[in-house]
Amino acid sequence: MNPYRDLPAERFWRKAVAGVPPFAIDPGPRDSFRIARTDRVATAGSCFAQRVSQALARGGFRYHVTEAAPEGMGAAEASARQYGTFSARYGNLYGPRQFVQLFDRAFGAFEPELKAWRREDGRFVDPFRPTIEPDGFGDEAAVIEARDHHLAQVRALFESLDVLVVTLGLTEGWRCRADGAALSLAPGVAGGRFDPEEVAFVNASTAEVIADVSGFLDRLWSVNAAARVILTVSPVPLIATYRDQHVLVANAHSKAVLRAAAGEVCERGDPRLAYFPSYEIITSHTHGGRYYEEDQRGIAEAGVAHVMRSFMASFSPGSVQRREPPSRVSEAEFAGTAGVVCDEETIERSLA
Repeated sequence: MNPYRDLPAERFWRKAVAGVPPFAIDPGPRDSFRIARTDRVATAGSCFAQRVSQALARGGFRYHVTEAAPEGMGAAEASARQYGTFSARYGNLYGPRQFVQLFDRAFGAFEPELKAWRREDGRFVDPFRPTIEPDGFGDEAAVIEARDHHLAQVRALFESLDVLVVTLGLTEGWRCRADGAALSLAPGVAGGRFDPEEVAFVNASTAEVIADVSGFLDRLWSVNAAARVILTVSPVPLIATYRDQHVLVANAHSKAVLRAAAGEVCERGDPRLAYFPSYEIITSHTHGGRYYEEDQRGIAEAGVAHVMRSFMASFSPGSVQRREPPSRVSEAEFAGTAGVVCDEETIERSLA
C-alpha cells in the first residue's frame, strides 16, 4: 500500500503548482466556515490588512466599521485621519502583543503609564497610534479624550463583529520597560524621545507569538463567542530591522516565526478559526516576483487580486469561480496599487 496513492490533487506539487497557471494557483482552505454578504467583517493588523478591507468593500461585503468619520467630514480629510482605514482607528497593529493589549485597554484590564508623546513641532500624539492625527493634538488631555472615545468604539467592534480578519506583520517591536506596553513605532520616529532606559527592543519568539495570538482569541471569544477569525501573515517585508543583521535575513526570520505560530494556533481545530495563505500566494516564486512593486516591498494590484480570488473561493464560494480561465484575468490587475497607510514607512521618513 502506498499512503499517497489516494490523496487529492492539491497535495501534489506537480498537480497543484507546476501543472497550474501561476495566477490560478489556489491554496486556500477548502472546508472552512463561510462568510455571508450580511456578515459584519472587520479587519485589523499590518498594512496589508488594508488591502484586504478595500477588496472586501469592493466585493460587496459588509465591511464593519464602528469608528466612522464625523458627519460632514470630507473624504480626503477622513482618509488622512484614517477613518475607515481599519474597522476602528487603531492604526497598524504589527505584532500580536498589540492585539492583546488593545483588547485589555478597551475593556479596562490594562492602563499603560505612557499617555502621550510630544512631537518636535510641539503638538502631541497618541503613542499607541501616532499617525492617526496628521496635525496632532493640542495637549495631553486632548489625546486622552480621543483615546477614550476610540477605545469605546474598539469595545463595540469586538462585541459586534461576525468575522475578523487578522494580519500578523512583525515580530520586532518596542515596549515600555515600566509596564510592558507594546508600541507600534519606536519613540522618536513619529513623536516622543528615544531613551533606552525607558523602552526596550524585543523580537518575539514563536512561543511568545503563539501565546499572544491564543490570548487574544480567548479574550475575543469571551465577549463574542460566535466570532469567526481568519488569521493571515503579511507578505510585506520589514522596512528596517534593529537587529544586527541584514534586513533580508531578519525579514525571513520574522515571517517564519509568524507563519509557524499562526499554523500551530490554527491546527488546534477550533471551527471558528481558519488560516488563510496570503503570505504564500504573494511570496511564491511561481509568479516571478510580479506580485511586488518595484521597491520589492509594496504589493502589486495583481497580487491583491489573486489573494482575493482565493479568499472569496474559500469563504464565499458562490461569489467567484475557484479556477478562473486565462481570459478572465484582467490586464487592469497588473496596474498600480491603491494608497495604503504603513506606519513603518515613518521610520525612513524620519531619517530624511
